[in-house]
Amino acid sequence: MAGMARVLVHVRRGGAGGPARFGQSVTGTFCAAQEDVATVSCGLARGHFLLSDVAFPGSTPALLKRPPFCPAKLLGERGDAAVPGELGGRGVAAGVAVLLRASTGHVLLTRRAPTLSVFPGLWVPPGGHMEPGEELLEVGLRELEEETGLRLEPGTFSWRMLGLWESIYPPMLSRGLPRRHHVVTYLLLLCDEPHQRLEARMRPSESEVSAFAWLEPPILEAIAATEDGEETLANIPRDLPATVSITEVRGGCSSSARLPTATLLNTAPAHGEDVERVSTGTKFALRLCLESLGDGGQGQPEGGVTPLPPPHGRE
Repeated sequence: MAGMARVLVHVRRGGAGGPARFGQSVTGTFCAAQEDVATVSCGLARGHFLLSDVAFPGSTPALLKRPPFCPAKLLGERGDAAVPGELGGRGVAAGVAVLLRASTGHVLLTRRAPTLSVFPGLWVPPGGHMEPGEELLEVGLRELEEETGLRLEPGTFSWRMLGLWESIYPPMLSRGLPRRHHVVTYLLLLCDEPHQRLEARMRPSESEVSAFAWLEPPILEAIAATEDGEETLANIPRDLPATVSITEVRGGCSSSARLPTATLLNTAPAHGEDVERVSTGTKFALRLCLESLGDGGQGQPEGGVTPLPPPHGRE
């Protein structure tokens, strides 16, 4: 995707606004300093992705969240908005990621290739930048196919928006000043096909994906229960399997392997090198996914949830 034009995020509050600044906390525009979540109206407007405190034509209400350790939030609290000079005018890019749920209840996650410059080695859903002229679903389906080779046929799935996540890399100031800044829209795709049939059609891109896994609801619930930035771990069920099945992608070939379940339950370390784990934004999206489907049993997430609209019609 290098060199491609990207859709930028604009913010509007109280009738005034403009392009979001790189390093500015987008979430902080809509919530109190001590909070990390807000409900906004979002949608495409004049070629950019607009977040507003009031509804506008074509907009959708959504939950916008940042992690408690968001670098932009902490820079703002210190009164230090310093970012690398060459990035200061870059703006905040709009991205889309898709949680693909098969008819069997399994959800697809991929492990990012170790050669990627942003979040290498982390487990995430397929996703990427929005390009001019694209709708949210178009971006999600394009990224799903580019990263996994999986093309969903029209009429085999429905979809809905889950929420918005403010993503900055590196994710903590202890690892350096921000170099990438996005607002990611998470979509839930509900597919009529079982995961076995979907997996048979997958041809992952090794430049993007080093492994993938179709995870069952109990594993998804355990992942969603972990909270990065918390001092204590959530109560994790003791009856989880010791390992989960994954497919490694290497040298143009795919092979079955086992991954310790504990790896997927890792939380983001506050200092030092990052570890293999599920990304913080993905955990946020999984919580919304499970709650919207009635699978999670975890109650409402922090800050509450704007009721989700029913799934969009068959695509």
